[in-house]
Amino acid sequence: MRIASLPMYDADPRAVEAWWQAISRALRAQGVADVPALLDNPVELDAHWRDPRLLLSQTCGYPLVTSLLPAVQVVGAFRYAAPGCSGFDYRSELVARIDDAEGIEGFRGRVAAINSLDSHSGCNALRGFVAPLARNGAFFGEHLISGSHRRSLAAVQSGAADIAAIDCVTLAGLRRHDPELLRGLRVVSSTAPAPGLPLVTSATTTPADLAALRVALRAACSDPTAAEAREALLIRGFEVVPADAWQVIEDVRRSALAAFS
Repeated sequence: MRIASLPMYDADPRAVEAWWQAISRALRAQGVADVPALLDNPVELDAHWRDPRLLLSQTCGYPLVTSLLPAVQVVGAFRYAAPGCSGFDYRSELVARIDDAEGIEGFRGRVAAINSLDSHSGCNALRGFVAPLARNGAFFGEHLISGSHRRSLAAVQSGAADIAAIDCVTLAGLRRHDPELLRGLRVVSSTAPAPGLPLVTSATTTPADLAALRVALRAACSDPTAAEAREALLIRGFEVVPADAWQVIEDVRRSALAAFS
């Protein structure tokens, strides 16, 4: 049996499962074999994404361009209705406490919470945003690696960190489903847009099944029985996007590393 996951936007787990049911029905209708009935919940995402059995998952653009290609093929990307999204692009919101500094300069020498060093939205985009402001190879005084966007928000709330970059789709989902995580916080600024999270399949997936995946995802995006799940997940459509569209993330990485070297 093949494997699948949708691990990145999980503020409403029931909607994620309902959304997978719509996608899996559409895949079976396209004649795709061994479609899993249920989504995996992988602990080791990198190994999961590299598994030759992978039928479909969603990853971050940073690991895609720095390590996953050519172990995966890009299927495309969803379009989201969250504030900060445009087409299949998204951005990060820089979140701080309500009573803290008004602009980004007020956070010079302070503590940034980072969900993961291999995250574009939580690390790479933030690093790119402050790179032009770097002095002597630094802007923030230190960083705290939280492990997730939720934990980054909690760190800012508690005062363990002063600012965090949060994926705008994640932020919109938390506003709906876990607003306490945003209590006492506000958006200071926004990072530059970049292509949103890529949908991927194994490099071993056949061209016929890759084509079927794209047809099925379009069909699921217009399936009336999945409208409630799509609305809950802020999904507005699907686009086929070439892998090189995410090169902008690698460009941000290289220019930021040069500024901080």
